[in-house]
Amino acid sequence: MKYRVTPQLIALAYEAALKSFWRKNSLKKFLLGCNVSEAYLNTWNTDESKRSFLDRVFEILQKEDGGTKIILDISLALADQIAFPDLRNWEDSDEKIREAILSVNQLKTYLKKQNSTIVEEQEKEAARKRAFSDSVKIQKEITDKQKLKTEFEMLSLTIGKQDSGYKFQEWFYKLLDFCEIENKRPYIIDGRQIDGSLTLDGTTYLVELKFKAEQSPVTDIDSLKAKIYKMADNTMGILLAVSGFSSVAISDASCEKTPLLLMDATHLFYYLTGVMEFKDIINRIRRNASQTGHAYLAIAEFSK
Repeated sequence: MKYRVTPQLIALAYEAALKSFWRKNSLKKFLLGCNVSEAYLNTWNTDESKRSFLDRVFEILQKEDGGTKIILDISLALADQIAFPDLRNWEDSDEKIREAILSVNQLKTYLKKQNSTIVEEQEKEAARKRAFSDSVKIQKEITDKQKLKTEFEMLSLTIGKQDSGYKFQEWFYKLLDFCEIENKRPYIIDGRQIDGSLTLDGTTYLVELKFKAEQSPVTDIDSLKAKIYKMADNTMGILLAVSGFSSVAISDASCEKTPLLLMDATHLFYYLTGVMEFKDIINRIRRNASQTGHAYLAIAEFSK
């Protein structure tokens, strides 16, 4: 069987690698088994995401002698998967595995199409152009946060309308996945609706999302506090209200050892415009809360 390393194959392999492995060490072992240089794998530092590292890997392999063969080895190994052990035992394992299967099946389908009879040169050229066009679209969906920014701006036009809150909820967890932040979708426990959670640097945060035109009042603070106090000691809360908070709400959330972090649309745009990574924004607010007891830190205060 013969295959060609095309832009579309690279994009599909890139997607399948992202979806098939959640832990960095598992992805590193897989790449090592596909003959990616151990010396190069050792350049992967702890602060660099899987997405950024894979960007570098595929870019360098396309330029190096023998690199296209390694890309093909990676592609065939990904397509040969029948199980996803690295995706087991997560709270959302079923969803992670479904996404991985979809990506791998798309890769398999493309490889099968390549392994076909010889076609006319004109048809081959047309196929190459289609592959390149498709790869651009796939890469953009995976790597370009501009799409997330546009979606949020469109959502903002529907604020207050029916179902807009649910759509914002879906968008927010898409953002967390893009940022490779461990998260759990909305769930119900003991009759209480939880908008979901995220885990960052060993701390789990219950998430409360408010997508409404008016500022969040103090009752929203009290509601999230009540949920947090029923959880384990290391649990905190993030209340994200796109329209901000009343002064009373901020005051009520701010206290010694506050369990709450408050965020609004300005914090989202700080990430979407490329100023700071989303996890660093959360950590900056958390650090300020630890130092001052203030649950809210305006973007203008980040540099102080």
